[in-house]
Amino acid sequence: MAYTVTKTTGYGQRVSNSFKGIFSGILLFIIGTILLFWNEGRFVKTQKALQEAEGAVVSVESVAKVDPDLNGQLIHATGMTATEDTLADADFGISVVAISLKREVEYFQYVENTETETKDKLGGSEETTTTYTYSTRWVGGPVDSAGFKAPDAPKNKALTKLDDLRQTATNVTFGAYTLPDFLISKISGSVPVEITLTDEQKAEWSKKLSVLGETNAVTAVAAAVAGETTAESAGEAVATAVVAPNMVHVNGNVVYFGKDPNNAQVGDLRVTFTKVMPGQVSIIAKVKGSTFAKYGKKNFAFLSMGEKSAEEMFDAEHAANSMLTWILRIVGLLLVVGGLKGIFGILTTLAKVVPFIASIIGAGIGLICWVLGGAWSLFIIAIAWLTYRPIIGIPLLIIAVAGLVFLKKAAAGKKAESEPEPAAEPPAA
Repeated sequence: MAYTVTKTTGYGQRVSNSFKGIFSGILLFIIGTILLFWNEGRFVKTQKALQEAEGAVVSVESVAKVDPDLNGQLIHATGMTATEDTLADADFGISVVAISLKREVEYFQYVENTETETKDKLGGSEETTTTYTYSTRWVGGPVDSAGFKAPDAPKNKALTKLDDLRQTATNVTFGAYTLPDFLISKISGSVPVEITLTDEQKAEWSKKLSVLGETNAVTAVAAAVAGETTAESAGEAVATAVVAPNMVHVNGNVVYFGKDPNNAQVGDLRVTFTKVMPGQVSIIAKVKGSTFAKYGKKNFAFLSMGEKSAEEMFDAEHAANSMLTWILRIVGLLLVVGGLKGIFGILTTLAKVVPFIASIIGAGIGLICWVLGGAWSLFIIAIAWLTYRPIIGIPLLIIAVAGLVFLKKAAAGKKAESEPEPAAEPPAA
């Protein structure tokens, strides 16, 4: 089903919104500028800290025993993790010795999808058409269908409600050393937890589902009597109140609540269990007695799965630092350009009286914002590099200034083309 809502915004309101957008644009421009400058400083400081750590790290062949001589030093070592902690999920009778245990709950629900189309009208008004459609899919939590826009939108329900669960062992050893929580949390490599529910456990779950269904039915009928809901919705709740005993299915590491795991219905749940087992890891961290601490001003502590050399681990950290820097550069650029578009958007809005002309003006302003935003971003990055790395910052500053000069000349050229040529003087008699 599809439900459509059409809204018209008058020319005056659009102009008013554009004036408000100027302030938002200025804020975005400032935030983007600050982000660009801070990001370059963060990159350089992180790079220097990594290089310092590379020069200080000591590779240890074995961690079979605690070495007092290593106390306070940054070490690299490879070894096996181990734990005797038992992690349990009482709801499903699960008990495992593992680094971590995770329960992930998904609900089969109706979700609302929106598609919006805007059209400029002659005279400056804007028509916005929003179409709402509904589909089913697995989601991480129950969806409140009361917020759906369509008056006759489908209704959601759930056989039961369960929360996600994650447990982590607190006592994990690395040879003779004990790993701190911040390193334990980095251990990965999930594997399925084989689930076995007894007939008694299945019957208990079916009983819980039936009680919940009956409670929902009573609530729905009371709401219908009070006029808060329709009789149809109450009837649906009553029809599904009695839960059949075969509503609980187990397949490997998945427990499915519903009539047929191969034919999901709205309200069904599936619960997936995974665990992380002890294994070989490589770490770089500062020795603190019989455990480890973070190193340096940047609080470094690295853990990689498997056998990795110190060089490989530092290379990965340098790559991650560069990747984050480029991501934040792009975000900063987008904020600056978005800010400029917000500042100058009023010019396009004023021309919306004639949509065709507004489109041409908008395209031109968009191009200028991208060129100006790119040049400004390079300029800020260059200033940051002048602060942290002058040798690299100077060429960037030259490129940024060249971009601004080019933009200025291009604008001057267009102005000269638009000015009429002076009339020729008559020949002298």
